[in-house]
Amino acid sequence: MNSTVSSHLVEVLEKHKINHVFELIGGMITIMVDELHRSDSIQVHSMHHEQGAAFAAEGLARVDGKFGVALATSGPGATNLITGIGSSFFDSVPMLFITGQVNSSEISNNPELRQSGFQEMDIVSMVKPITKYAVRLSNPDEFPFILENAIELATTGRKGPVLIDIPMDYQRSEIRQKIYIEKSPSKPVDVSKIDEFNDDLSSALAESIRPLIIAGGGISSATQTAQFREFVVSKNIPVVRSLMGLDALPTSSALSVGFLGSYGNRWANLAIADADLLLVMGSRLDIRQTGSDVNGFLGNRKVFQVDIDAAEIDYRVTTTKSLNCELADYLKFSQNHHFAFSNEKLNGWLQHIEQIKMKYPHDFENIPQTGINPNSAIEKISKEWQDVGTFVTDVGQHQMWVAQSLQLNDHQRCLTSGGMGAMGFGLPAAIGAAFNDKSAPVCLFAGDGGLQLNIQELETLKRNNLNIRIIVLDNKTHGMVRQFQETYFNGRYGSTLDGYSAPNFAKIAQAYGIEGLEIGDDQELTQAINRYRDFQGPLLLCLKIETFLNVYPKLAFGKNFGDMEPQVKSSEMEGT
Repeated sequence: MNSTVSSHLVEVLEKHKINHVFELIGGMITIMVDELHRSDSIQVHSMHHEQGAAFAAEGLARVDGKFGVALATSGPGATNLITGIGSSFFDSVPMLFITGQVNSSEISNNPELRQSGFQEMDIVSMVKPITKYAVRLSNPDEFPFILENAIELATTGRKGPVLIDIPMDYQRSEIRQKIYIEKSPSKPVDVSKIDEFNDDLSSALAESIRPLIIAGGGISSATQTAQFREFVVSKNIPVVRSLMGLDALPTSSALSVGFLGSYGNRWANLAIADADLLLVMGSRLDIRQTGSDVNGFLGNRKVFQVDIDAAEIDYRVTTTKSLNCELADYLKFSQNHHFAFSNEKLNGWLQHIEQIKMKYPHDFENIPQTGINPNSAIEKISKEWQDVGTFVTDVGQHQMWVAQSLQLNDHQRCLTSGGMGAMGFGLPAAIGAAFNDKSAPVCLFAGDGGLQLNIQELETLKRNNLNIRIIVLDNKTHGMVRQFQETYFNGRYGSTLDGYSAPNFAKIAQAYGIEGLEIGDDQELTQAINRYRDFQGPLLLCLKIETFLNVYPKLAFGKNFGDMEPQVKSSEMEGT
């Protein structure tokens, strides 16, 4: 008997050793979901919102090195995936999204007709700008090629999401004759260009006194973290990390400088300002890293950039030398290129950075009048809970405090929403990451605002008894925007304080059957850290944070790169 479209989907996922699929059940995916449930090796996880399913699949994909899979029904199910699709597109995460569609006979072919079938929706046209490939299946016999091509596109080059929309009647159709289309052969690696790039970099490094590597999220996306760390040690160059590159290097590494950008560690941004050479790896140098003063960011220093995406090179920041190349190929073919920063110059450079760091410690910038210092709390939690395998953040002020103060050892990951900056990412992404290794706890840092966007997934957390410790930094406000309003709107707090509220999260957790506790001061925090050091299962700790505590330092927009609030005030309005 020939395979059906649905059974072939399962066969291919099993071949790729995909063990987890996320969905929210709906009428137009029931055939595929039924087939998935019959698999012996694939677990189907039903979420409570399609956005949660997309984020959970993304969280798993980021830590297990495979592609994530999420399904949704037609109409509102498909549109609810869009934020998750955008998230994986901007952060280069390989994802396979499958949407159910109405029966092929119900699909409207009249552009003037809004809809024919119930919940009919042209999801393909909607997501084409934020996918590497999006197609509606029009012939069941073409499905094997379409699926293979989609997976290959998602997992090669600059990774990202793909979407296949499958009419319901085709899901049960037999594949009678597999139709394949010949693909263009991949281009061989041009090693001569890598050698030329390294020759120029080597010459510049020999003249340099203060070089830095900027490490971005492309390193983990390319699954090249171990190789990158070997490169850093062999070349003897200190590293500053972007928000998406926080786990590129352990915090304890002698070559780890800190977090750069709009809310970066003051010493890291000042180190950038002092550097005479930058090697940018897997980072697109967006405005959150450079600030608005691109020329100031550039200065007179030499900038070398390696990036898989040619469109990202010289887009905002003009480089001295660029290399459009897969990071894996660059690192592989750079092993035998012997150049390194000298130990003598390195020691002087690191001493200079350390002096700045001692002057502006990470927990000095955001000191509350009462209650918990978020930077100190994050540092303490991450130092004490060494068993955590993955840290996850939602989006908001807490995200920046985590980036400033999280202490990562050599086996830990850190996941956050970068390009999309999607509130509501944290909880479902933590759920997805927790399925990768149920023995190693996942620690989620969330704000009171972000947690409420997908709070329904607490039930998914409890139902699966996942080993996730949730730390809510509760300041009873949409803090990042409130801080923006304080700076630019004369303290008018519409919709951040006025018209906003948050529940008692500990009681919400308890209502779901999850252990929940409110924490009001440092002593209570210390007791909770010790009490739950080896805790297994779901846990929520709600830390009370001052409502008007701002995230500092912050690049002063309109000023020179390295000038940071609160010492220097912005003269231009920027995004929050």
